[in-house]
Amino acid sequence: MSAPIFHTATDRALAEPFAVGRVQWLRKPGDGERPELSGGLWTVTPEDAPETFDLIFDEDETLYIVEGHLRIEVIGGETFDLTDGSMASFNKGAKTRWTVVKPTTEFFVYS
Repeated sequence: MSAPIFHTATDRALAEPFAVGRVQWLRKPGDGERPELSGGLWTVTPEDAPETFDLIFDEDETLYIVEGHLRIEVIGGETFDLTDGSMASFNKGAKTRWTVVKPTTEFFVYS
């Protein structure tokens, strides 16, 4: 038996509520033989997050901004403005502060 393959088409109707915004999972946490690996599309608007919010990463996360604008401050470190085509990768335990500047679609991978 071969390892599972995860595949989906982008469909906003498949997005489900997330802590902030909505997510369309490509691979949900716990799926497959590597339960720590997951990913999908996260969509968020300034209306979803009208205030900045703090996030401590529970796992490593790599992200790619498909469209939009997020400002992510690493607390005690740099601030990044991530816009269309930007990428970033954060280690587990990173303490960050997020501002949703414009409606954003982000592809992310937790590992």
